[in-house]
Amino acid sequence: MLQIEFTAETAFPPACEAVALLVSEDGARSALFTEVDRATEGAVSRAMQAASFTAARGKTLSLPGPGGGLSRVVLVGTGREAELDSRGAEAAGSHAATALKTAAGGLLDASALPAALAARAALGAALGAYRFDRYRTREKAEDKPRLARLVLAVGEQAAAQSAWTPLAALAEGVSLARDLVSEPANVLTPAVFADRIGELAALGVDVEVVGPAAMEELGFGALLGVSQGSDNEPRMVIMRWTGGADDEAPLGFIGKGVTFDSGGISIKPAAGMEDMKWDMAGAAAVVGLMATLARRAARVNAVGVVGLVENMLSGRAQRPGDVVTSYSGQTIEVINTDAEGRLVLADLLWYAQERFKPRFMIDLATLTGAIIVSLGHEHAGLFANDDALARQLLEAGTASGETLWRMPLGEAYDKLIRSDIADMKNVGGRPGGSISAAQFLQRFVTGTPWAHLDIAGVAWSSKDAATVPKGATAFGVRLLDRLVSESFEPAG
Repeated sequence: MLQIEFTAETAFPPACEAVALLVSEDGARSALFTEVDRATEGAVSRAMQAASFTAARGKTLSLPGPGGGLSRVVLVGTGREAELDSRGAEAAGSHAATALKTAAGGLLDASALPAALAARAALGAALGAYRFDRYRTREKAEDKPRLARLVLAVGEQAAAQSAWTPLAALAEGVSLARDLVSEPANVLTPAVFADRIGELAALGVDVEVVGPAAMEELGFGALLGVSQGSDNEPRMVIMRWTGGADDEAPLGFIGKGVTFDSGGISIKPAAGMEDMKWDMAGAAAVVGLMATLARRAARVNAVGVVGLVENMLSGRAQRPGDVVTSYSGQTIEVINTDAEGRLVLADLLWYAQERFKPRFMIDLATLTGAIIVSLGHEHAGLFANDDALARQLLEAGTASGETLWRMPLGEAYDKLIRSDIADMKNVGGRPGGSISAAQFLQRFVTGTPWAHLDIAGVAWSSKDAATVPKGATAFGVRLLDRLVSESFEPAG
């Protein structure tokens, strides 16, 4: 992750190769802006005029530096001063980091911003600079980003550093989740994924790994049915963070972790199947969240439960028409083996509520293509049995930029998953496909406030956005960290 530092010094020339200046449409220019403009004999001001650079939000302008070691100057527009909010500051920081990515060292002049917004600019820079390059071995030197350290010049160094501390934890959690989702399935098998999660123990997270034999003894027939066609054995991993009172019930987060989804016997089309390495994005978000809560010492108790499986074809693979018995004792007729995520979550949800008795449960899953038809790639689908929890999630989504849209639940949809030979079937047909999938999950929740986030359309981005480079998004980490901090941690 990009190393972030803060300084109150704005000496000129700065001790770096390139500098980014945050410029508002109507605010006063910073002292460093004035110094750079003077050193270039007014070239910065002339360039702004020639390029009609108004400093509108999201606009950038790059020009050569005045020399003396400063080779490049980048102007980053932040819009009207009174309208700059956290999201705008994050976007500005991201644009600055992107513009400076080939520099050996960079300075971001955020001295005109309040400390809280300067810290948000740092978060944007860290998130925007993310890059998964573990397997790039032949990249041209001129194409490879060099920026490893970014110093922010701020007006209130201590306050900015204090505001940055929890955001740094969040940036680390997002980066971890993105790394996991980006890994190829031949590397990130269920066992390897479990080992990676085990590294959270160094942060103070209690990690428990449950293997296939133990799950069979428990009666995890739904989850094990998904995994039975693969040579890679499944795992359930339980993460516990204890930052609240001893007698306080935990917050529950559940993640679907299908490390590769071939569709099983109901095999997927070849085109695009490589994308199914990120069918574990829900589990990755839970892992990233738990790492974030631990790094910032969140004052809550939280439990994360993820089911890690591979859905493959073989002579042992689950067949359409099979009937499995879930951990809850309810039987499921498997109509489509490509509707496997809900089978994994069925056992996890019942187990989590029975063992941990959480205050709520929120599951995240790349569950249905139907949610993409409904919402595209702009919102995740939200299903909930509790209006208060739904409202808190919607508010956290708006604040974090990971937006949700609430979808319905109801008896009419529940009828779609009635089976002729078992308690239920795992699909209800194409109409309302994401809703009937949520109805299926709701059958494994008994009285606990619960929300299901279908993140199939937002787990991976096909293009660059301000703080989300093309690739894995880690959707859910920012959203749920915001939910925890705003609604469930004690004030003060």
